[in-house]
Amino acid sequence: MPFSPASVRSAYPALADGHAYLDGAAGTQTPEPVIEAIAGAYRQGLGNIGGAFPASHRAGEIVAACRSAVADLVGGQAEGVILGPNMTTLTYRLARVLTGPGDEVVLSRLDHDANVRPWTQTGATVRWAEVDPVTGELPVEQYAGLVGPRTRVVAVSAASNILGTRPDVAAIAAIAHRAGALTYVDGVHATAHGPVDMRALGADLYATSAYKWSGPHIGAVVADPALLETLRPDKLTPSPDTVPERFETGTAAFADLAGVTAAVEHLAGLVPGTGSRRDRLLASMAAAEEHELALFADLLSGLETLPHVTLYGKPARRTATAYFTVAGLSPGETAARLAERRVNVWSGHNYAWELTGALGVRDSGGAVRAGLVHYNDRSDVERLLQAVSELRSSPPARP
Repeated sequence: MPFSPASVRSAYPALADGHAYLDGAAGTQTPEPVIEAIAGAYRQGLGNIGGAFPASHRAGEIVAACRSAVADLVGGQAEGVILGPNMTTLTYRLARVLTGPGDEVVLSRLDHDANVRPWTQTGATVRWAEVDPVTGELPVEQYAGLVGPRTRVVAVSAASNILGTRPDVAAIAAIAHRAGALTYVDGVHATAHGPVDMRALGADLYATSAYKWSGPHIGAVVADPALLETLRPDKLTPSPDTVPERFETGTAAFADLAGVTAAVEHLAGLVPGTGSRRDRLLASMAAAEEHELALFADLLSGLETLPHVTLYGKPARRTATAYFTVAGLSPGETAARLAERRVNVWSGHNYAWELTGALGVRDSGGAVRAGLVHYNDRSDVERLLQAVSELRSSPPARP
């Protein structure tokens, strides 16, 4: 059966409030199965892991199920799934383990700051891959001159969180691996917008955040367990020394982890299918990507026809994410005026600090970001285009 936007939207109670939720790049809304999974975990009772009683056993089962679900989503191994409060925290932790003074790291101006600043603050020497400010592309060829014998890590985004650019991560990873370097791939924005195969990408470590794909605020980094066995993070003396537990500090948010598993199951069921959960995820996420990009073609062409709109970036392969300004209005004013029309978008740098600097918009308030995810439909696109078209002539609402 084909992708059904109406069926997908019916799972999201928040969408009933009448707003056009085009803010998914900053975090998606939550479907009923995820809400129920979190509430259900609390209702049943939970204890910390390692106890002899049922509530403790349930927590252990929730953690194991969550690792398995995330592995299925990205094409990794459950034994290599590190869980934590968010991708930024995990990246800081892993950056300190992987690099230090004397090493070199290759970073890109395309990336969210969470895949930039943790690496610059380890004392390693930084080499920069630059972005084409007109197209928003990250040229692969430059990496041959950036990666060398002292390169320890090449950190790169699988998709820009403001332009949607999908760089050729596999080609970049191949250059890194020929030099003996590891690749750390930020998949936070990419994971929500299509099938993921971290092995095909050449990702030694792949980072993602569940709240970007209908789950709660939980982050994960997925790696080969054999690689993690070679790494020794700082940890409390009595805490587990096993992999991946040695990378996880403090007590886990067990109920939220149950929500992560439910979110993966939800994504696997966006279109009816059979087979393993991994097979169903590949089919569902491919259908979701096709749906998003079809809507995005209309959104993009509609914005391009508006003379008072300036669009940034035109990458050949991208997620359904637009970044634009409106003449005569600051990005913040544009977002506020759209909010008055019940159209939800973000404005500013959106933590793409290096990229907005390269685009020349960081110091002037960035731009407006509107993004589509699987629960958006044509009415959302039409409302955005109508609202933006009206901004040229309509005065702001009185407070």
